[in-house]
Amino acid sequence: MLEVKDLTVAYGKHVALDGASLNVGQGRMVAILGANGAGKSSLLGAIGGPVRPVSGDILYRGHSLLTLPAHRRVEEGIALVPEGRGIFPALSVEENLLLGAIPDRARRSATERMAEVLALFPKLAERRRQLAGTMSGGEQQMVAIGRALMSNPDLLLLDEPSLGLAPIVAKEVFAALSRIRATGLTILIVEQNARATLELADFAYLMEVGRISGSGPAHQIKSDPAVIRAFLGGALADTR
Repeated sequence: MLEVKDLTVAYGKHVALDGASLNVGQGRMVAILGANGAGKSSLLGAIGGPVRPVSGDILYRGHSLLTLPAHRRVEEGIALVPEGRGIFPALSVEENLLLGAIPDRARRSATERMAEVLALFPKLAERRRQLAGTMSGGEQQMVAIGRALMSNPDLLLLDEPSLGLAPIVAKEVFAALSRIRATGLTILIVEQNARATLELADFAYLMEVGRISGSGPAHQIKSDPAVIRAFLGGALADTR
């Protein structure tokens, strides 16, 4: 479904992503793991549209995305949940979710998608009239993911969904991601909680200083002590 080919991203003289390549098959959940500053968010931003690559290509269903602005990529079925969530705090939960249904591909099924999202996140169903800015960090993350799902995506890009959350709240978010994965949606996730991510993912890429430095089936990455020491910095310590 998605192929990233020799992608390079730079901010001025700083090269954030240096010739990265990866593949994401339809219906698969693929993780990107690595330390802060490894280029993970730049990679997702380039796929989703906010970040403009210097060179390389991004193929989605065989066609290049590079000429498409971010809003057109949403219409093609790509939804990005950015680091920091990006919700509208002065709007209610329901209003935030409905903003996700603005794309043409989502409007006709907005009612059905809303029901599905609220079923995935029961807390949002309970608090659909509440202002999003008054909710906890974990609940706001659920709003951000739910809003992306309202666009009726075929590919969901997640950038650090558990960042800054207490362990018990992060566990709730990963439980929701497990339910989303079970629907068959294709997912590409950047996440520092390696243990929880590798429990869900099919495949993982390891990033180091802007480069893909390793890859393999998630179960192999999870059980390889050398890979953990070299690339994950002990991140597999149990945080559940």
